[in-house]
Amino acid sequence: MSEVKLSVETRTEFGKGAARRIRRDSKVPGVLYGHGSEPLHLTLPGHDLLLALRTPNVLISLDIDGKTNELAIPKAVQRDPLKGFLEHVDLLLVKRGEKVTVEIPVHAEGELAAGGNLLEHVLNALPVEAEATHIPEALTVSVEGLEAGASVLAKDVKLPSGVTLAVDEDAVVLQVLQAQAEEAAGEEAAGEEVAEA
Repeated sequence: MSEVKLSVETRTEFGKGAARRIRRDSKVPGVLYGHGSEPLHLTLPGHDLLLALRTPNVLISLDIDGKTNELAIPKAVQRDPLKGFLEHVDLLLVKRGEKVTVEIPVHAEGELAAGGNLLEHVLNALPVEAEATHIPEALTVSVEGLEAGASVLAKDVKLPSGVTLAVDEDAVVLQVLQAQAEEAAGEEAAGEEVAEA
């Protein structure tokens, strides 16, 4: 679990005009909330935040106005639909030792059984409960030798210690689908033979 330090400032101006001014300065408006405290409106450094958000469920150490330090995880990120730059970020306040529910990306490794079958990711990310300072970056699942019709359920995914499922243990994470292309090609060939006869 990586922890990224960011120096942020509190902000008192709100609305579209204020947000545009913040973005013009290569910064991002954001809100920090959680633990029943009043939401705290912040201005975050745009480039540093963008780099931090490349890590899923990154733990951000916020140096607020050089006075207080808080830990947070990203909860919602808004991007410009065309240009992709950050427009706004919601951060959830967390404490060391506290458990949080997050979604961890699932990566498959290994080769499927021969036959050109397809691997479908039913869940690209698995909801789990983990300590805020020990959130795994990804979960790896072996699909070595799996045949058409096989499934990997949530309970089959090996979790690091201290991490528990936050989804039904019988939820399908990955499944192997039978290749359709070969069957379709065979049907076309049979259709052509009938036409020629």
